[in-house]
Amino acid sequence: MIVTRKYLPRRTFLRGVGATLALPLLDGMFPAFAAKNSTVKAVRRFSVAYVPNGIIMEKWTPATEGAGFELTPTLEPLTPFRDKVIVVSGLRSKPAFPGPGEGTGDHVRAASTFLTGVHPKKTEGPDIQVGTSVDQILARELGKETQLTSLELCLDPNELIGACEAGYSCAYSNTLSWRNPTTPLPMENQPRAVFERLFGDTDNTTQAARMARIQEDRSILDSLVQEVSNFEKKLGPGDRNKLAQYLDAIRDIERRIQKAEEQNSKELPAMDRPSGGIPGTFAEHARIMFDLQVLAYQCDITRVCSFLLSREVSPRPYPEIGIPDPHHGLSHHQHRPESIAKLARINHYHMQQFAYFLDKLRSTPDGDGTLLDHITIVYGCGISDSNDHLHTNLPILVVGGGAGQLKGGRHIRVPEDTALANLHLTLLNKLGVNMDHLGDSTGQLPQVAGV
Repeated sequence: MIVTRKYLPRRTFLRGVGATLALPLLDGMFPAFAAKNSTVKAVRRFSVAYVPNGIIMEKWTPATEGAGFELTPTLEPLTPFRDKVIVVSGLRSKPAFPGPGEGTGDHVRAASTFLTGVHPKKTEGPDIQVGTSVDQILARELGKETQLTSLELCLDPNELIGACEAGYSCAYSNTLSWRNPTTPLPMENQPRAVFERLFGDTDNTTQAARMARIQEDRSILDSLVQEVSNFEKKLGPGDRNKLAQYLDAIRDIERRIQKAEEQNSKELPAMDRPSGGIPGTFAEHARIMFDLQVLAYQCDITRVCSFLLSREVSPRPYPEIGIPDPHHGLSHHQHRPESIAKLARINHYHMQQFAYFLDKLRSTPDGDGTLLDHITIVYGCGISDSNDHLHTNLPILVVGGGAGQLKGGRHIRVPEDTALANLHLTLLNKLGVNMDHLGDSTGQLPQVAGV
């Protein structure tokens, strides 16, 4: 970057007819002296990706600890990102186990305690209560500088009312994010709705309005062509390349959303019509939602995202990988080799989608590195052995460079009975939110805390 006394405002937008577009972080948005000032801090970001119904742990857990571990079959898609991955074994979620007289409900408790570390109140009514989730604690701090404090995404239907399992409210299983102990945040599964939340569109986002937009074949970028052209003239070569990459990503997502909506407008066999433009396969849906997260980080609309790839007790089949069986049913495998093999394939398929996300982050320049260098991601599940509903030895990954706060390429095994909340407390402090306690935490994890 050529250092001059001129720089772009940190919050720079392009505006056209009916469209406003936030720009990514460009070199020219920082004061000239920042290029020479080693104390300038990278932007801190946080992401959570949750997968349900347990993991086949023998296909997940590396055989050795430390830096020399080999990636297992389930973790194999992470091979290109090995140096950014910390496998954390041995964590438990004690609040996910049943209280006196509560009985079943392990799936619901697994999801509701994953980011809170607090045992949920068993109720089907409006008197729900659990705890404030770690993503929302971070959102209060990191969201002070962004348009959205946080973004909550999912792939399944996202109702927060009614009963979902064993006398527990659906709110406990259909979101990961709790603004406070009694306020769950809805998670959005419609790509169009997420896109419009990030970039805006019309005042009316009903299905009729969206279908009208398809007929018009209009892009948010179409009304910004002249503005983009004029703005590019002010940028250096590096920033022009970043802007071009960013605009190409937006155009591609618009095209994919439109294609999904067009498919949903066609005549279908007798079935409940989807409420919006949901892509046809799990991978297509997951990847477009991951792409939207990358855009949200790239243009600094938010720095905190939580993503429920599928909810606990999900009956979703995966015919695209040859598994027509319901996921939840397979998770109760009763040690049948065929069911275990299918569940392991689902675990691997989920990991492939996560690897896609990591590749996008690594391919996106950010400051003096990439988005993957400057993000902290927690990937995992609140159940290990799904057949026995165990909440011990949880499958947990910490991924990313953490803006210089994380050292990857390691398999860490913590002492038995170490709380999952200890990990979250450690990451909170690494991300600049200093706390002494979270949920059932008993302290920080020195294995992760050291860089």
